Amino acid sequence: MRWIHAAGRGLLALAVVLTGYIASGARADDAIAGGRGPLTLATAGDLTGYLGPLLDGWNRTHPGEKVTLVELPDSADETHAQMTTDLRGGDRSRFDVLNIDVAWTSEFAAAGWIRPLPRDRFPLKSFLPPVVDTATYNGQLYAVPYVTNAGLLLYRKDILDKEGVRPPRTWAELERDAKTIAPKYGLDGYAGQFLPYEGLTVNAAEAVYSAGGTILGDEGERVTVNSAAAREGIGFLARGVHEGWIPRKALTYKEEESKQDFQDGHLLFLRNWPYAYAVASARGSKVAGKIGAVPLPGPNGPGTSVLGGSNLAVNTHARHPESAARLIAYLTSERVQRQVLTRGALPPVRAALYDDPGLIRQFPYLPTLRASVLAAAPRPKSPRYDQVSLAVQAVVHDALTGHETPESAVRRLARELAAISQR
Repeated sequence: MRWIHAAGRGLLALAVVLTGYIASGARADDAIAGGRGPLTLATAGDLTGYLGPLLDGWNRTHPGEKVTLVELPDSADETHAQMTTDLRGGDRSRFDVLNIDVAWTSEFAAAGWIRPLPRDRFPLKSFLPPVVDTATYNGQLYAVPYVTNAGLLLYRKDILDKEGVRPPRTWAELERDAKTIAPKYGLDGYAGQFLPYEGLTVNAAEAVYSAGGTILGDEGERVTVNSAAAREGIGFLARGVHEGWIPRKALTYKEEESKQDFQDGHLLFLRNWPYAYAVASARGSKVAGKIGAVPLPGPNGPGTSVLGGSNLAVNTHARHPESAARLIAYLTSERVQRQVLTRGALPPVRAALYDDPGLIRQFPYLPTLRASVLAAAPRPKSPRYDQVSLAVQAVVHDALTGHETPESAVRRLARELAAISQR
């Protein structure tokens, strides 16, 4: 997911053992045996161009620990593929610090690719509470939250105000307005990210969670998706495509394509991450000054967003793990977290920034986003997350395209996830 990028707190020491170190079994409080030196930071594509200048600030003040930024593709799936290919090279890996999607922490930790981290070395209590859970696996901290995210419903405020209609709080209201109001203004009703990639996993999980369901439990060991809630959630999306208030072209959308369609004035409603609100509100946008944002709707009221964002992890074979820890501290400090928001339009993990009056004036969606993050749920945790996500994408896409009913799709997904968990 490309909703990935940066922030930090203080200069903290990270404990690891280099000689004979095995990430899956090493003690988090072991003393650092490695010294300081240059680093490589791997991340998904930086769409807003904010990360380079942040790292320039580090490099100016840490000349002996300079960081080289490696930008991978902005597609989450392609970034995941390139990172895992590199990490399988063991001590030949090029990357020291990894900016990973929050959903990959369990997979990378189970594979032994990233080091366990001591909780007491990082100011986790200053972060929004739900984000810390995304950085753990089997109760152990394996990464430090860097940016967070929650899906929002963007809408054309000018049009709803003209119609005297409030933003939708339920699926029924969203469906009604998408069917009746959007056509009056020559607009499509609603879109999300429905191409078969990680974004579809997110959209599908949000629909299932909002209806009160889950997909996996017990760190991926128990399959829970075969439920009435999952059928209701997937059915809501499939019905939208079948009835046309979700346009079929949305089946080809990732974040950028859906944001652009909304920004160009073709959509009444859009599910996307907060960066889309910031970009669509900028000077030159056709809808600047005409949009609003609310929490995602659900069957009977506000729904549940999937918790997005990224975590910073240290490669098991990092050349200079102490410098890696220092860099993570820098990128998660409150001062840098503020810049992550103001320069990158990315939601920080530091809770105090969401109460800052100046930031709220600049980013009026912050209170809504904070509420969405606090109510959000992580994607299914699994050491085989890549396989889980691929299964969700394939099955849900078949339901959206009408090749399978929501009922049979949910049963099929349960079978496929059970097979994955037994491998």
